Amino acid sequence: MPELLIELLSEEIPARMQARAAADFQKLVEDRLKDAHLAYDRAHSYVTPRRLALVVDGLAERQPDRTEERKGPRVGAPDKAVEGFLRAAGLGSLDQCEQRTVGKADFWFAVSKIEGQATAAVLPEMIADAIRALPWPKSMRWADGAFRYVRPLQRINVVFGGEALAGSLDLGGNLGERAFGAETEGHRFMARGPFPIHDFAQYKADLFAHKVILDPAERKAKIAADLEAAAKAEGLTVRPDPGLLDEVTGLVEWPVLLVGSIDAQFMDLPPEVLTTSMREHQKYFALETADGKLAPRFAVAANRETADEGKAVIAGNERVLRARLSDAKFFWDQDRKHTLASRVPALDNVVFHAKLGSLGARVRRLTALAGFVAQHIPGCDADKARQAATLAKADLSSGMVGEFPELQGLMGRYYAEGEGLDPAIAAAIAEHYSPQGPGDACPTAPVSVAVALAEKIDTLVGFFAVDEKPTGSRDPFALRRAALGVIRLVLENGLRLPLYRVFLHAHEFYSGQLSGQESADDTATALLDFFADRLKVHLREQGVKHDRVAAVFGLGQQDDLVRLMAQVAALSAFLETDDGANLLTAYRRAANIVAAEEKKDGQRQTGAAEPALFAEPAEGALASALAKSAAEMKASLAAESFDSAMGLLASLRGPTDAFFEQVTVNANDANFRVNRLKLLGQMTATMSQVADFSVIEG
Repeated sequence: MPELLIELLSEEIPARMQARAAADFQKLVEDRLKDAHLAYDRAHSYVTPRRLALVVDGLAERQPDRTEERKGPRVGAPDKAVEGFLRAAGLGSLDQCEQRTVGKADFWFAVSKIEGQATAAVLPEMIADAIRALPWPKSMRWADGAFRYVRPLQRINVVFGGEALAGSLDLGGNLGERAFGAETEGHRFMARGPFPIHDFAQYKADLFAHKVILDPAERKAKIAADLEAAAKAEGLTVRPDPGLLDEVTGLVEWPVLLVGSIDAQFMDLPPEVLTTSMREHQKYFALETADGKLAPRFAVAANRETADEGKAVIAGNERVLRARLSDAKFFWDQDRKHTLASRVPALDNVVFHAKLGSLGARVRRLTALAGFVAQHIPGCDADKARQAATLAKADLSSGMVGEFPELQGLMGRYYAEGEGLDPAIAAAIAEHYSPQGPGDACPTAPVSVAVALAEKIDTLVGFFAVDEKPTGSRDPFALRRAALGVIRLVLENGLRLPLYRVFLHAHEFYSGQLSGQESADDTATALLDFFADRLKVHLREQGVKHDRVAAVFGLGQQDDLVRLMAQVAALSAFLETDDGANLLTAYRRAANIVAAEEKKDGQRQTGAAEPALFAEPAEGALASALAKSAAEMKASLAAESFDSAMGLLASLRGPTDAFFEQVTVNANDANFRVNRLKLLGQMTATMSQVADFSVIEG
């Protein structure tokens, strides 16, 4: 069966868009093949900086013949219904239809036999449509054409069964129709002139001969191996950077690894400044000495071989890096002439958010909030927490952070250390943004934890109060990430932090700025609900079922996450036992009976059951067990002895099972019936001290 090969040759595709574009193009073509009923064995896409390629193996040579049926109106239906059916089916009369019995009635059916077309006849429009449908994050038009693509499209090569496929794509304007071809180009500089394409194996091999490695996985492996070899030749190692390796793979078609030098005058810059400048601006790999220190060397992946073995390329890259680092050194030297404290007033001139005031006002809130939070963090010096919060944002007005925004916090630490500030304060300035994601380390130093919590809680309270809450598709202020950060800070440090009270204080620290917005109580309540959802997401990865979290949150005002997690763990373990599973079933049965009967009666049955109305021994046994468990359970929960509370629940299984086996709740005697409903109400109320069992699934 023939092979289909498509290549889209263009100007350089941004590295960050390549992998997604290759996957999207493959899916678009595969979807169209399936819609056209064209079978194939497999498809695989490839991408380089200048080309998207797709190969489809074992593609059928023609579509299968098929039959389509359309059910029409009943036999004897009004003429207008019949005429509409015939018109929709493209038929002239009912003589062309079949009668079939469906159920107890006869219906008209239109049966069309569709003859399959040759694959070569249907492919051109399918491919053109797939190219037009490519969803680039950013695209462009060129000349006066209407067609949009990520970069100007130079060639569209389509080979089917070893032959060029006739077809074209309309680019519009004076660009007109771009005909499909079967000739491609190799490396832009090292291989001149086009060469023909016959099949994928020849195409890939000839590209390699023309200095292009088509498969990104092969390019990546070559870069990694050559990088390691180049570093080893210098007696160094490569600082791991998977993200940069992926990006560089998308920048070169024929990687050639070279090593350059960093001038000694720049080596006293903070390592993060050096690596950020090299990585973000120049895409250089940092090299390290055996002891893990940054070496005065860098590696770069050039996109060509040169007669001088890269000497001119290295010199050019060294010259560019020298200019970059000269700027960084200037900022470093100038910034250290000013203290962090002297930079704080400038933050009043920076808008944090139109509804939430300036960055200076935010810093004052953080200072107050960090001092309050510090009271709940063992070993935290509140004065140091307040000082760290005051200085945490000061480096935003520095020249270095203005040039390298990604270094905010880190530069503040270096400036604080240079001033001789307390190491705990310097560390808190660097760590107060953390954790910024699931892979980011969580601060553990008390002062750092206090400032990090204040930073995130102030953000959450402010944006919730002005109704800038996340939606299903939007979270422009990264509030979900901030909430997960608070959860991790609290749980990983075992903090007994009363979140509801903290939210109220954070709202209060806005000093009337939120007047007319949501009240403090409304904001705090909304945030607790939001945290419940975020906690479910956080715990899902640990195998904790979301309904267990919801069951404990359902008790109301559960703002101590450490206590809550202990209760969730005990509840989860209890529900995995036979006693737990059976008691959950009994709870549902009791709740359903009570709800149904109260609905029928039109009134709620409240209060304790009357012992004088117990007609069966099982009633008295259950009432005694409930009374004993309710009193002891309250004490166990107060002492946070959740395993004991679950044990008390387990003790209810026997009396509960006996009650349902021996007692008829809907007794003929109305007094017995009401009393038994009250007893079941007592049972569900006792269990509800531990968790809201009504939300537990299964």
